[in-house]
Amino acid sequence: MTDTEYEQLAARFSDDGIFGTPASPAVITAGIGLTVTVRANVRGSLRGHSWFSGGDGDTLPIAPNSSGQTRIDRVVLRLTRADWTVRAVVKEGAPGAGVPSLSQSAGDTGTYEIPVAEVSLRSGATSVTVVRTELYVGTRSRPCTSTTRNPAPIVGETCYETDTGIMRLWTGSTWEAVFDDSGVINVNSPLSAWAIETDSVLQKRNGSVHLRLGSFQRKAGTLAGGDESRLPVLIPAAYRHPTRDQYPLAYITGAEIGRLIVYSAASERPGQVWLANKPSIATNDFVLPVSGVSWVV
Repeated sequence: MTDTEYEQLAARFSDDGIFGTPASPAVITAGIGLTVTVRANVRGSLRGHSWFSGGDGDTLPIAPNSSGQTRIDRVVLRLTRADWTVRAVVKEGAPGAGVPSLSQSAGDTGTYEIPVAEVSLRSGATSVTVVRTELYVGTRSRPCTSTTRNPAPIVGETCYETDTGIMRLWTGSTWEAVFDDSGVINVNSPLSAWAIETDSVLQKRNGSVHLRLGSFQRKAGTLAGGDESRLPVLIPAAYRHPTRDQYPLAYITGAEIGRLIVYSAASERPGQVWLANKPSIATNDFVLPVSGVSWVV
């Protein structure tokens, strides 16, 4: 078997990345002066080839920057097919141009890289700032954070964000949420015109928001039938429908019916809930919304 054939087979047996999770200590940290330090006793895998940082770790130099603009370098694990070795190296960026792109050459020549950290160096600086970007070897799904997803995913790849609790799938153009659960969120927003008799709560799960409006008692005098009134509820920005208002119903004291409006993010009343079509409502009358309403975000 050739090295190329081995890579083609082994690359699908083991994810590219570091062995660990985002809770593990950083692989790369700022060193003394213009250097970064590679943590000792770290292991990884790249296209089926192993990497070990060594029992004493390592120190990598960062080139000076006198360009007048901030430069961002990238620390990567690089497989070099000339000798089939994997090493941690610094990939220097261009001042003012952002993070350098990864090399992920196919075939039996060239290099293949995955990110480990980003190193920011201001012009004339004598020290560096390091941001973690490690990829981690997963068990069919890669652990990551919301800011360290694989920058070069393949269609169908999944990841689990440890900081948000969201499972995502790469569609070829975007990371779609496959699973998420916000837990129960109280969305009361007290107003003097209405007493809150039962809390209003929502829960977002797998891209859908489920709202259960509470019950309310009128406290600010008679509300004329033709007048709208804001109810003591506010949907947080992350849970509003981007463009469509929602229209639940409510029972009103005296066996009457009213219509509510849950306003979208694109409206002039984003996230607010208003009592719109209804009869006249007297002081101490109750508004009892139906059991629930849902929408996608």
